[in-house]
Amino acid sequence: MRIARFASVGADPRFGIVELAADQGQYPETVAVIDGDPLAAPVNWTGERLDLADVRLLAPVIPRSKILAVGRNYAAHAAELGNEVPPEPLIFMKPNTSVIGPEEPIVRPTLSRDTHYEGELAVVIGRICRQVPVERAAEVIFGYTCANDVTARDLQGTDGQWTRAKGFDTFCPLGPWIVTHFGLEEAGDLSVVTNLDGQVKQNGCTKDMVFSIAELIAHVSAFATLLPGDVLLTGTPMGVGPMVAGQTVSVNIEGIGELSNPVVDDIVGFQE
Repeated sequence: MRIARFASVGADPRFGIVELAADQGQYPETVAVIDGDPLAAPVNWTGERLDLADVRLLAPVIPRSKILAVGRNYAAHAAELGNEVPPEPLIFMKPNTSVIGPEEPIVRPTLSRDTHYEGELAVVIGRICRQVPVERAAEVIFGYTCANDVTARDLQGTDGQWTRAKGFDTFCPLGPWIVTHFGLEEAGDLSVVTNLDGQVKQNGCTKDMVFSIAELIAHVSAFATLLPGDVLLTGTPMGVGPMVAGQTVSVNIEGIGELSNPVVDDIVGFQE
């Protein structure tokens, strides 16, 4: 099942089930509208269907409490930046104000001159949990989506910790929807490809993670209670690099879809 959050003309954001055309060109792709938030309570079909082309997809989830992320979870990526693979997951957090959806612009801040893309698989948590054993991690997963862990690489190097470098507004694109039908084994063997203006920059596979999805859930839930809608970013393959205004970055994950965002420069000035 593909669960999307979307907006249509004259309506508040809603959720729906994305129905992809079995035979492209003959049947439209549609969104079957549902009542309520599937991460918060049971939902009902409304009977309304909309053409996917006629709605604007939003970030499929706005985390209620936190985005947890792991650094250096692919050995080749750690090596390309001159780092060692850590002995245990290297965890940092991004604020929920960094979340944007498909086609929304990534804003390069005036404080950074070296802003990088980092395509990766995101895990959406589906229930309140803590101290989850590795063997029960699948029970707390709601689904998976594409993510771009945008990073101000220059600030990451000078700050000594990563909060500012990873936490700017627009630095966590998510989408295009949440896929709920993957098991842990399937999610652990998906291709992750990042394109910059159509040119492949990252081409990895989740099977190359140093720490598995289940191990990451066990690790983070050992110190933080996870809530429905929390997002766990699982790390990025090698091939990260800078992006500048006017370019478009797209993260493609096998079996999930494509998350695409244009890049713009920040407009200097106070905004209320």
